[in-house]
Amino acid sequence: MLSTLARYAPAAISVFASLVFLDSLRFKFTDHPNTQEIFGRLNDWASSLGLPGLFAHTGFFSQYAIGAAELAASALLLVGLIPRFVRLNGLGALLGFGVMSGAVSFHLFTPLGIDPNNNGGALFMTACLVWATTLTLVVIRREHLTGLADDVARALVLDATAPHRASAPIAVRT
Repeated sequence: MLSTLARYAPAAISVFASLVFLDSLRFKFTDHPNTQEIFGRLNDWASSLGLPGLFAHTGFFSQYAIGAAELAASALLLVGLIPRFVRLNGLGALLGFGVMSGAVSFHLFTPLGIDPNNNGGALFMTACLVWATTLTLVVIRREHLTGLADDVARALVLDATAPHRASAPIAVRT
């Protein structure tokens, strides 16, 4: 039973989180009134802190920027279900966890509150559930994420102890 759960949990979590993210895009990308209300409240709050426009339509944390991050997380989560690309699944989980960490934090620590749409807090509860499941997937995929980080570090940082290949001069045609 436990081995079956361990085998299928990553796929179930990935599909669940992706469906939630993709469903939210219809609100964010169509400028739905509920989205306007939420991001308007956040922008008013940010303005009171001296950061006007942070959550506005062209702001750094606009509904479009957050929606794009959710779309990217969904794509990574789903493509990462292909065994060859499993590291992308962990990366999608990490991105989704980051987006949801922001969402949960803004619901809890700003005037937005846990029930901005007057629907019993369904948006907040869904954000908490996606936050918990993506965190679980980050833990499950931690070795893949570590391997991905090591590969990126090797690609970006030259190892001083490694022998360097001399590059041939580039011939210039005149």
